[in-house]
Amino acid sequence: MQLTTNFTLREFECNDGTPVPKKYIDNVKELAHNLQVLRDEIKKPISINSGYRHSFYNKRIGGAKFSQHLTASASDIVVRDMTPKKLARTILKLIKSGKMKQGGVGLYNGFVHYDIRGTKARWDNSSLFNF
Repeated sequence: MQLTTNFTLREFECNDGTPVPKKYIDNVKELAHNLQVLRDEIKKPISINSGYRHSFYNKRIGGAKFSQHLTASASDIVVRDMTPKKLARTILKLIKSGKMKQGGVGLYNGFVHYDIRGTKARWDNSSLFNF
């Protein structure tokens, strides 16, 4: 199922192949819409490393107990030739301008977490300055 110009439902499936449950389709559509805004801004493809996660998979990989991924409201993303820090800054700029929904933005060494929780949450789990 095509969700936006550049995102399909399949991209948001759990990494073990479990599809997004029907009850979370509206969440994943909203998430994809916001990521499309980002893609249109940066004019580069976005790779989704992790989208929906069912509870067993989330626990197995050490995800947060109440992760936004559990409701298909979050994605961990990478953009080739763009650092996670620059990607996160771009998302924050788009949120500030009202173009993307307020939510969680987390910085990690190899990716950025973005979710559509509707409230501001920010964290830096990168180890860029941990020597």
